Amino acid sequence: MTHDWQQQIHALHEELIRRDDPAAWVREADAVDASLLYPGFALRGPVFGVAVQEPAVGPEWRVLKPVVNGMPQMCRDSLNTYLWFRAKDDTDDPAVRRELLAAVRVLERESVNEVEACGVRYRIVRGDEISRCDGNDRLEPPRPTDPEPAERTWERRAAHTPSPDLGLVLDPAPKDDGPMAGALRAGLRGFAYRGVRFPADVRRDSEGAVYSHPQIVLLPVCFSVVERERTGWEPALALQATPHDARRVLYDAMGEMWPLLYQFDDEKKAVYEKAAEEFRALERADEAHVAGRTFRVCRVERVLRMGPDGPETPRPSDVDEYGPMRIHPTLLDDGTVIHDE
Repeated sequence: MTHDWQQQIHALHEELIRRDDPAAWVREADAVDASLLYPGFALRGPVFGVAVQEPAVGPEWRVLKPVVNGMPQMCRDSLNTYLWFRAKDDTDDPAVRRELLAAVRVLERESVNEVEACGVRYRIVRGDEISRCDGNDRLEPPRPTDPEPAERTWERRAAHTPSPDLGLVLDPAPKDDGPMAGALRAGLRGFAYRGVRFPADVRRDSEGAVYSHPQIVLLPVCFSVVERERTGWEPALALQATPHDARRVLYDAMGEMWPLLYQFDDEKKAVYEKAAEEFRALERADEAHVAGRTFRVCRVERVLRMGPDGPETPRPSDVDEYGPMRIHPTLLDDGTVIHDE
């Protein structure tokens, strides 16, 4: 560990003492315990989102769209929609509308990772998902100090907790972090994909990112439902902001979504509905079993690299399953929407 990082960790420790925050001390103790119980890391793969740099707000990059998507193009489409609706609903100025729509047209035609409109930079950003694990292939479950919704509901139509990413400033050295988080950032600076299971171009891009984007930002912790497969644990459902939200999406999937999506017969549907209700009755369970399948709720940490010009963009070796396309109808300078035939 470099002297610079040692100084930063000492500063984080001093800040923790100065704040005299009992809850922060408990969270730090949880982090220490986790490092002992789950000393390894399992790489889960890249995730992508959208960040924005708006001079009127400040020089910092902030998260505009959560860093949770599995492909860069999903984020380009999300940004396309964001800019189109800004042009439609958020301005009456034809010049502003034209500039926003010019960026939309670029996103419709090209797999770009950055566009600019009205002096604001919008960037597709890349992170990595990692989960802590022990030596027996067990992934770290939620910690007692992880955030939960103020009101825990199991209602299927209730809204989920908003992503903690939204509006987050991408700061490689936040002052309210604890020493364990600082040590993790320091330890991950040299992290790169290694091993023959990764193609050569993936390893090469990863090694290059260590030098081009040397600083590490820890994004807010999320929670995932994973399923036990022959080759290990595989993601089964979308990332969630809290452990309860992850449990709720598993409950919803077993009891309603999967039977409908995969057209289960009545017998199989009843098996999944029974498993869903048993899982719900346990309230805070982190594992469920149904029809020979095993699911777990695990804790997911996400890291994002920063360089001199801001957050890392998708790498050449990152894969998209489809390309750019037109998503919305024609929008004229005066705000008129033309629904094309």
